[in-house]
Amino acid sequence: MNVLDLIYGARAMGRTRFAFELLPPVKGDGMEGVFGAINQLAEFDPAYINITCHREALEERILPDGTRERHLLRSRPGTVGISAAIRDRYRVEVVPHLICGGHSKYDIEDSLIDMEFLGLHNVLALRGDKLPGEEKFVPHPQGHPHAVGLVRQINAMNHGEFVDSMVDQCHHSHFSIGVAGYPETHQEASDPDSDIRCLKEKVDAGAQYVVTQLFFDNSAYFAFVGKCRAAGINVPIIPGIKPLALYRHLEMLPKVFGTRIPEALASEVRKYGDDKDAVRRIGTEWAISQSRELMRSGVPVLHYYTQGKAENIVRIARELF
Repeated sequence: MNVLDLIYGARAMGRTRFAFELLPPVKGDGMEGVFGAINQLAEFDPAYINITCHREALEERILPDGTRERHLLRSRPGTVGISAAIRDRYRVEVVPHLICGGHSKYDIEDSLIDMEFLGLHNVLALRGDKLPGEEKFVPHPQGHPHAVGLVRQINAMNHGEFVDSMVDQCHHSHFSIGVAGYPETHQEASDPDSDIRCLKEKVDAGAQYVVTQLFFDNSAYFAFVGKCRAAGINVPIIPGIKPLALYRHLEMLPKVFGTRIPEALASEVRKYGDDKDAVRRIGTEWAISQSRELMRSGVPVLHYYTQGKAENIVRIARELF
């Protein structure tokens, strides 16, 4: 079953399903940590699990003679492989992320073919981040500069069209394609309207649902959905929730993700400063309150960003699912 069917199935039943996102382990190590997180969350009947994809980083070393050597380093490979392992072990739908950054169209095609062989029929299509030090995103010379190109490539494979040609009598893939949306506007967008237009392009190219960037103010999500509907974007828009867990998140999350932290949440966190347990409790309670309001509004799925740590998500799931 693909994710779109699960979303519409939840909507038809009038219920909100639970979904969450995990990171691949560093260099393939620590698989038990990934399985351990899933073991804690499996009892809440997740609709699906997302597995992130991480592009290369640029590492610089100073050699004994004083010269500098730069090379690319991939710290979290294995998105497709771990997705297949999770699907086979837990019998749950898995959504590998696929990014433009660092990949040619041929690399992407090979990954999609591997996914098809492994029975992975869902994908979240993303542009990916800039490399550290880059002023702007630089695509692979044979790659896609924007996620819309990636969506078009996946959709073309669904119709039997490949990068170089159409394969005679090929088995067409059946990927369910998700994309990202930004309730508080993508940091590189010139304005909110242009950001909505970019999302509309992705949907017109074949994206079937949207998962939002994390946010802490539900009014931003509801306003975003309203703007999307007014622009003719009628696919499901799944809210993405991340519980604030550390005092430094007050500064880090707005800087990295461009999200606004409401003053009511920020002032409560500031009262406790470095009391990690208290900050974690406050962030979890805020996420529960957010989730309840979103559930009352009828969202079919709530998508939680775990960053590989399941404990606070377990508490949220126990309250809600």
